[in-house]
Order: sequence, then C-alpha cells, then structure tokens
Amino acid sequence: MNAVVAAVLIMLVLSLCRIHVVVALIIGAISGGLVAGMSLEDTINAFNSGLGGGATVALSYATLGAFAVAIGKSGLAHALADKALTLVGRQDEGGAANGIRFMIIGLLLAIAISSQNILPIHIAFIPLVVPPLLYVMAKLHMDRRLVACVLTFGLITPYMFLPVGFGGIYLNEILLANVADNGVDASELNVMSAMALPALGMLTGLLIAVFFSYRGGRGYDLKRIEQTERVEVKYSPRTLVMALVAIAVAFVVQLWLGSMILGALAGFVLFNVSGVVKWKEADDLFTEGMKMLAMIGFIMIAANGFAEVMRQTGEIASLVEGSVAAIGDNKALAALLMLAVGLLITIGIGSSFSTIPIIAALYVPLALQLGFSPLAIVALVGTAGALGDAGSPASDSTLGPTAGLNVDGQHNHIWDTVVPTFLHYNLPLLAFGWLAAMVL
Repeated sequence: MNAVVAAVLIMLVLSLCRIHVVVALIIGAISGGLVAGMSLEDTINAFNSGLGGGATVALSYATLGAFAVAIGKSGLAHALADKALTLVGRQDEGGAANGIRFMIIGLLLAIAISSQNILPIHIAFIPLVVPPLLYVMAKLHMDRRLVACVLTFGLITPYMFLPVGFGGIYLNEILLANVADNGVDASELNVMSAMALPALGMLTGLLIAVFFSYRGGRGYDLKRIEQTERVEVKYSPRTLVMALVAIAVAFVVQLWLGSMILGALAGFVLFNVSGVVKWKEADDLFTEGMKMLAMIGFIMIAANGFAEVMRQTGEIASLVEGSVAAIGDNKALAALLMLAVGLLITIGIGSSFSTIPIIAALYVPLALQLGFSPLAIVALVGTAGALGDAGSPASDSTLGPTAGLNVDGQHNHIWDTVVPTFLHYNLPLLAFGWLAAMVL
C-alpha cells in the first residue's frame, strides 16, 4: 500500500475511534514512514523537522486567544448574546423561535465569510463570538453540528471562489500561478467562472445541512454552559466602544505589518492601556487566552510534522503518478481520480494551500494531454486542493468551529464537526468539481 494512503487511513481511523487528533497524527506519521521503508529514526527526524513550520500559526492562535479573552472581558459578545436572549424570550411567548435561529445562522455565516476578506482574521472570530451564544442556542435547541457546518462553509467557500483576502492568495497567488507554471496560459482566465460550480457544490451542502440534516432540535445541558461560559459580564457603552476600537486597531496593524501576532498584541495592549483589562489581571487573562486556543496550536504543529514525513517518504508523487497511470485516455475517470487524490492529500496535511503545488506539477500536463480546457484545468486543480479542508481532523476550518462550540465539553471534534462537514461538503464538492471539469 502507498505510504501516504496508509498514513492518512490510520490517522482517520484512530480519530474516528476518539483517539486525540495529535496522537492520531503522530502514530499515522510514524506508520507512514515505516511503510515507506524509512527507519524509525529517520521518520522521527522528519517529523521533528516539520514541527517548526506550525510554530508561527500556533503562536498566532495563542495571541489571538488572549485577544479574544480581552474582548470577552469588555462584554461585547455578551451584549450581543443578551440581546439575542431577550428576543428568544419574546419568541417563546409567541410559540416560535425559527426567526431567531435563522438570525443567528445568518449572523455567524456573514461573520465567517467576512473573516476571509473584509476582516481577514480567519478563525480568530470564533472564540470571540460563539461561546457567548451557546446559552442562547441551547435555549433554542439548535444543533451545534449545524453551526459547525455553517462556520466551515464560511471559512472555505470564500477563499475558493472570491479572489480577495485569503481567496486572492489561494486563487491568484497559488492556483493560477501553479497552473501557469505548468504550461497553461492563465492570463485571460476568469477564476471565478472556473470555481463557480464547485462553490455551488459547497452551497448545496450548506442548504442540505440547514434545511434537512439538522433542522430538528438537539438538547444540551444548560448548567454546564452556565458553569463554563454563561457568566455575568459587566459592560458599559465605554467598554463596548473600546472593544470596537481595539478590533479596528488589531485589523489595521495586521494589514500594515502582515502579522496576526502583532495585530492581536496591539489590540490586547490597547485593552490594558484603556483600563478595560486591569494591569493586575493582564497576565492571568493572557494565559487563559493562550490555553483556549492551545489545542489548535498543538494540532497544527503536529500536522506540519505529519506533512513533512509524507513529503520525505517520496510517495506523494508516486500516489499522483499511480493515479495518472490508471487513467489512460478516459477524461471522466481522470477528473474523478484527480479529485479523489486531492481529497486524500488535503485530509492528511490539513491545508488546501499546500496541496496545490503538490498536485499541479503532474496533473496540469496530464489534463492538457487529455484535452481539458484551461478553465476546466483550473476548476480541477482548484477543487482538488479545496477538497478535504472540510472534514480533515487537522484543518483549522474544522478546528476553529470546535474551539468555539466545545468550551463546555458538549461538542466532539470528530463526530460533531469533522464527520458532518466531510459528508455535507466533500461529497457535493467532489460531484460538482467533476461536473465542472466535464462541462467547462
């Protein structure tokens, strides 16, 4: 068996058996290295050498966690939750709360989409906004699996369709650049036209989740929420204004210096200077915030180690080449296998942005040989890269929603985030991506 396939399958099976993701990644990486014929020492060295690649991301999430706690201290998110709770009470009296459910879904969806372009903070908004809303959602019997699907849609679809913010990086700097480097004239291509059908697949999955899969209620223990999140937070117009100013400052600094770390630190310092966070509380708050997103940081670090072992096995290329050899002249089968291999690679390494360079070098020449149009090639490679971002245990598009929804321990990362997002997004994306390749 191909070492990459073996490693990914072992990691996924262990995760589904409720083994912690970090442990599953380590065992999967070691297994993949040994299957590839690497010695245990070489496998461990490869894993260790890849860990540093996740350090910057981990530190970014740690500082963003501290900033999130400071915003929580200001009462901004709780003011929003209190307003929603008031509306829930009124709706209960009238016997219907669907309007509030859809308002919360719409709000979270809008914020998630904006986090990829208008305010490019990616998953940093989740620990700010979601935990204070858990009490309201529990009162409404909202299924958190639905919320996970909504958040994941908003984190992925914008970058794979809209060429601004993170989408500008994925579509222009990575996708089109790699396609062009491998022989396709991409200068006149409209990338949004190429990715429209795959994006429609994501939308289809979202609509199925909202109106069919999770439209029913699900019960959660209100007392557990009250003990961990639903606490009395004092706020005033001054603290709310300072929170908005701090968010704006963090945004400006991030864009100016290109660093989420410095942006979050600037916002946190402003909370200190303004007195919203007292100096004597600053150290404890910063530590609390780092703990909140520490799990994401460790998983991202382990995922980088896993990815490095996969690269050093040399079997990613053989996996792609093997699929190429099996294709022959069958365009339909070619498109399906390209997408399937992209799904496998992205689930393993947890990054769509890292998958494109791996697959483009072999897939683009093959697609040209088989007669795919330039637009179809862009759709194929772009979809193959995005496949697996939803549904990967090591992707921040699934880790982020879990970090916000599991603060009270009532939301399992694998079964309540990874499996639902895999089913609702990867399957439609596979179908619509294949259709795009065949009709464009």
